[in-house]
Amino acid sequence: MLQAAFWGGVAGSAVLLGCFTGLAFHIPKKWTAWIMAFGTGILIGAVSFELLVEAVEQSNLKITAIGFILGSGIFTIINSILSKKGGHERKMSGVKKAKGAGMAIFFGTLLDAIPESVLIGASLIEQSKVSWLLVIAIFLSNFPEGLSSSIGLLKEGFSKKKIIGMWISVFIISAIAALLGFILLDGASVSSLSLIGAFAGGAIMSMVASTMLPEAHEDAGAAVGLITSLGLLSSLVLTHFS
Repeated sequence: MLQAAFWGGVAGSAVLLGCFTGLAFHIPKKWTAWIMAFGTGILIGAVSFELLVEAVEQSNLKITAIGFILGSGIFTIINSILSKKGGHERKMSGVKKAKGAGMAIFFGTLLDAIPESVLIGASLIEQSKVSWLLVIAIFLSNFPEGLSSSIGLLKEGFSKKKIIGMWISVFIISAIAALLGFILLDGASVSSLSLIGAFAGGAIMSMVASTMLPEAHEDAGAAVGLITSLGLLSSLVLTHFS
């Protein structure tokens, strides 16, 4: 049980680590975009190789498709609402122009983090050990989010203390979400776990397509295609040797 909270915290700590890095050092936007692109590739692999394939094998294609579409659709609706308030800028390091964007960015980050953390907790139920691919993928996607968002929030006028406090709360909530995922889903049927895995996969894919890849391409250009592909290949290698 505590293992679930620990690994959820490890994945969530990347936001805080990115925050400290962004506030302490001048990191070229292109470097941040490269990390984001690589993390995107690994996330796509984690969804494909860890979540969808296992969901189909453990239940069936119908349950997997329903969960995936629901996850993608619900994430898209909530993300659309937050985007109108500035939440779409959570991965951008420029000055935030939308009124109230700071809190929208915070809730947008939680929208990204919670299903990922719940999934980490649920993976421990099925495998009795953490999915390294999921943890690495989530960590690499969270780091540039914390880095770029912190720089942007600082430019907007947020104090360093407030920014750090926001990301500490994300770190804590990530650990709690993973713990709850383990506790609440323990004893759930295989079909239910498959549905939840596919649901999380749909949410993650929508997040990748709507926030990570567009921002990475904007800052790093065509190189993002190659780097994302390398991330996907890395996830395949990790899956093969895990």
